Amino acid sequence: MTVTAAARTPRAATLRKQEAILAEAERQFARYGFEGVSLDSIAAVLDLSRQNLLYHWPSKEELYRAVLDSVMGEWMANMNAITEADEPEAAIHTYVSAKLRFSRERPSGNAVFTREIMAGAPRYQDVLKAQVMPLLHADVARFEGWAAEGRIRRVDFTHLMFLIWSSTQAYADLGPQFALYMGKPALEEEDFDRARELITGLIWRSLKVV
Repeated sequence: MTVTAAARTPRAATLRKQEAILAEAERQFARYGFEGVSLDSIAAVLDLSRQNLLYHWPSKEELYRAVLDSVMGEWMANMNAITEADEPEAAIHTYVSAKLRFSRERPSGNAVFTREIMAGAPRYQDVLKAQVMPLLHADVARFEGWAAEGRIRRVDFTHLMFLIWSSTQAYADLGPQFALYMGKPALEEEDFDRARELITGLIWRSLKVV
């Protein structure tokens, strides 16, 4: 038992260190962008040597992609609401709720992702094409199926998805600005609830068959 416990300790410690490195890297990449961050700046905050950090990730680009992988993994885990739903109204509500929750709970991850996209995805385009495009096409196909059944109005469903993405993403990218205009230090859960009801209501009314 003693040998087993001793063997497990380095693994647990390594995982904790990697989580700390990823969290700090995400924070710095969100604030300064890829070019504005160095491995030294990340290591310094964590009181690590550069060599210690390089043991876990051999380059800044690999660490950057690891941050984006983490963000993408969490995002993708909640993005099956449309393809798995039976009812279009419920699908929209669940999907928008998941996107807004992600914007609220992981604003720095959203910021890293947005910076990469706005730059033309020079370091992550391969993953976006491989993972996001099939999911987008599946969501559009699901909407097309509902439209063919007469359950929703037919619109440009690709642009509908872009609209949902942009309106929910804004609460991560522009959250501090929205809070400033509302006279508060940060957006509160109630603000996200109101945003969810407004966004889902507007989208559903645009699709609802009269």
